[in-house]
Amino acid sequence: MVAIVGGPTSIGCPETESGVLSCESPRHAVELEPFWMGSCEVTWDEYRLFQFRQESDIDGITGPTPPYMPMDFGMGFDDNPAICATQYAARQYCRWLTVQTGHFYRLPTEAEWEHACRAGTTTTWSFGDDASELGDYAWFKANGQRIYHPVGQLKPNPWGLFDMHGNVAEWVLDKFTLDTWAARAAAGSICRNPIEWPDKEWGRVVRGGSYRNQSDMTRSGSRRASQRSWKMQDPQMPKSIWYLTDARDVGFRVVRPLNPPSAEEQAKYWATSVRKIKRIHDGQMQGER
Repeated sequence: MVAIVGGPTSIGCPETESGVLSCESPRHAVELEPFWMGSCEVTWDEYRLFQFRQESDIDGITGPTPPYMPMDFGMGFDDNPAICATQYAARQYCRWLTVQTGHFYRLPTEAEWEHACRAGTTTTWSFGDDASELGDYAWFKANGQRIYHPVGQLKPNPWGLFDMHGNVAEWVLDKFTLDTWAARAAAGSICRNPIEWPDKEWGRVVRGGSYRNQSDMTRSGSRRASQRSWKMQDPQMPKSIWYLTDARDVGFRVVRPLNPPSAEEQAKYWATSVRKIKRIHDGQMQGER
């Protein structure tokens, strides 16, 4: 884990940045509490401890149902980033990790993720504006060879975080919106610990870009929304709440706030949050498919 300083900061892109989308600008002021962030994306070695834990483990947390096929899709497990987990599955991993360690873990908010990625910079990437240097820091379409890679192989950002650009895109807590950046900037005040809580299954944010993406999608301010098509090849009915068969470049990393919230507040970060997901979850708890 890497300590991430809190306090006033700015997120968002200048409108003049190459490749910027309207939903990624303008820059606006936020204030964040300090936190720790995983130096790397959660690996298969780490995630599979949760995915395949013994049923005798009594922790009150439902684990993933068995996948219908290997979820590495031939790219390898071990210290490669865990992929194809739904945001719900990533949240439950954080909940399980909290129970195992006694420390509160969750997904980062979108503002926290971008603050950590930028690491005090305002440039296109955390290392500057020169795209010719991207291959030193990121696995992306030009050098990724159409597969993910073991975490931490390339250069970290200035705060010691690896693979914030590329390798696999990363879940954050927020729902995707088109106008929030502009609305915050227009308000003219500092937004403290902002989060856009999701209220639908789809349209949630992933950040950082991946080995499949062109350089512009690995920018510090690049944003991407989850899509229903990410479950297109899932043969189950209803479709799995745990796996995304067609999001083979989406993973996640965890954060641990310096000042953890109350137990009631903690539960909100792990909640199912969508009625449909909750119904399937409750059915699994009762032994249904």
